[in-house]
Parts: sequence; C-alpha cells; structure tokens
Amino acid sequence: MSHPPTDDPRLCLDGYTPVPPTHVAAVVTYLERRDPPAPRPAEPLPLAAIGADVARYRALYAAIGTPWLWFGRARMTDDALGTILSHPDVEALALTEDGRDIGLLELDWRQAGDAQLAYFGLVPEAVGQGRGRRLMDEALARAFARPIRRFWVHTCTFDHPGAVAFYRRSGFRPYARAIEVTPDPRLTGDLPGDAAGQIPVLTA
Repeated sequence: MSHPPTDDPRLCLDGYTPVPPTHVAAVVTYLERRDPPAPRPAEPLPLAAIGADVARYRALYAAIGTPWLWFGRARMTDDALGTILSHPDVEALALTEDGRDIGLLELDWRQAGDAQLAYFGLVPEAVGQGRGRRLMDEALARAFARPIRRFWVHTCTFDHPGAVAFYRRSGFRPYARAIEVTPDPRLTGDLPGDAAGQIPVLTA
C-alpha cells in the first residue's frame, strides 16, 4: 500500500516526491521529428496571422488552454508576450471558422537549426472532427519549409490525454522526460479558480 510522501522536498528517483499544496506538478514528455513530410496536395486552411495582437492571442490561448491549465503565456506581461509574437522567427496563426478563432498554431525558429511547436490546440468544441490533423499537416509543412535539423514539441500530463499518441502518429519520437513543478496558477491568479477541474486545488 502506498502512503502519502513526507515533507522532504528532495527529488526521489524511486518513489514519491512531495509537492507543496500551493504548487502543481506534471510529467513533461519531449518529442521530435527529424524527417520532413512527403509533399502532398492540401486544401488551404483558413489561417490568420496573429502577429503582435496580444489581446487576440490571449483570448485564443485562454479558450484552448484554460481547461488544460496552460499558464506559460498567462503569466507573461503584455510587453514580454508582444516581444515574442513580433519576433521574425516566431509565427502565431489562428485557425478561423465562421469569423471566429478556433485553433492556435505557434511555431518558433529562434533556436538555430530547430523549429519548436510552441503551442498547438483547438477550442474544446472543435476537437475530434479532423481539424487537428489538418492543422498538424500545416505545422509540419511550415516547420520544414525552413532549413532545420529537427521539429520538436513538449507536452505534459496536464494536457489532453491523447496528446502524446497524436504527436507520435504525426511522426514525432519521444526522447526525454522531465518533471515540472510550479505555483498553482489558480492560486496565483494567473488562471480562474475553476480552471482544469480535473486537477484539484489543494488546501493547505
């Protein structure tokens, strides 16, 4: 029978490591793809460049990521986020439908030789209808349109439970793991208190 961990904060490599009730922890999986996709005819997707439109980006990021406890961009100041989005080696695109944004594709080539799939997702009501596959095909084509060695992404156990399998079907190979511990963004005010109800907020 397993017992709750003690208050010892040191990482345990064969057992449990305690996490303060003010924090959350996730297992992160890193995946990469080194071979470009085969050329294929594709119906153009209705993609709109977000550019440095921080307000539009934040609205879409929140609509997609709040159910999964995405907090990275939520913690950034507008100036810091705007600096990233306006960088010539970053491309943030919104998948649109009927005049509204339903998907996010963000590619980052700032590291020489690499392309990172920085953010990728659909609003909840657009999931499971084939849009994610088409958006990934677009991501692969755009990433490898530049001279890169690899295209990489990371996801975690807070994300959609099918994320790793989806990336593997898209030709990505898992190559590393990490544990991310961070202050619970619902307690810091970066996300609403009722975000990601499947991940309970702990009381001290």
